Amino acid sequence: MMRKIPDGDPITLTGMISKIGMTTFQYGTHTITTNGKLYALKSSSLVLDTYIDKQAIVKGVKVSGYPLEGGPELVEVITVVMN
Repeated sequence: MMRKIPDGDPITLTGMISKIGMTTFQYGTHTITTNGKLYALKSSSLVLDTYIDKQAIVKGVKVSGYPLEGGPELVEVITVVMN
């Protein structure tokens, strides 16, 4: 069975995955910072809690319509590889 790949621009990010705490933006479940830029992450196919506080390479697609209200871009995560 083929997994449906969400629509959006593909993106690969490398950094440490963190759980979202108190933020000014209200979307995503986790974050990653790459080259000083913060991204919000979500995934409908992976349990991102598995990768909290770990260096990883995240592959996914940018979700259209984001960023909102000065927040970060939102990425739908497809795969995570431990770095």
